[in-house]
Amino acid sequence: MVLMFVETPSLKKAVGMINEMLAAKFPLLIQRVLQKLHLSNERSFTADEEEKLQSVFGVESKDLKLVLETITFFLQQAAYHLAKPAILGQQLQNVGLNEEKTSVITKAWQSSAKVVVERLRETSFYPRQLEEVNWRLNLQMSQSSKARTKIPNALFEFDVFSGSESVEKVQIDMSHEELFDFYKQLETIQGQLDALS
Repeated sequence: MVLMFVETPSLKKAVGMINEMLAAKFPLLIQRVLQKLHLSNERSFTADEEEKLQSVFGVESKDLKLVLETITFFLQQAAYHLAKPAILGQQLQNVGLNEEKTSVITKAWQSSAKVVVERLRETSFYPRQLEEVNWRLNLQMSQSSKARTKIPNALFEFDVFSGSESVEKVQIDMSHEELFDFYKQLETIQGQLDALS
């Protein structure tokens, strides 16, 4: 069994606050987070709703933020691992969540998991995506201070799609050394991606 949650001081604090939350309103909170889980750039609650939640649950703004982030993290991890409700419940109890709150989360997960996972699969977590790469090689043959020089450089133009039908063109000029360093970084990233699959 893969460990989905590692107990950290902030996780422990958030779990303690979740355990103290009013049980009657907790299922509605979980349902809203599940509904908005696939919207990575949108908050689950508006500022006005968060103020109401603060008074309902008797927590401060920063504590409510921590609780919402922790609940979102729990559900994102469940989606990532395609966790069965029983395993999710066991792992939540392992980090100290009480049985009542664990039951609410696992029941909500059981009824919504399929839809949530499907929405997450269709959603990009990255608001900007690389669409196209163009490049050109330049060779500088002279400068005002030197008559004969050979300085190669590469000019890249990245077309970046930002989601709203707009494409931004990003230009980068690299010397041979900079291009080689960039290549080594890409090789490292490729190795890490290969290790994940």
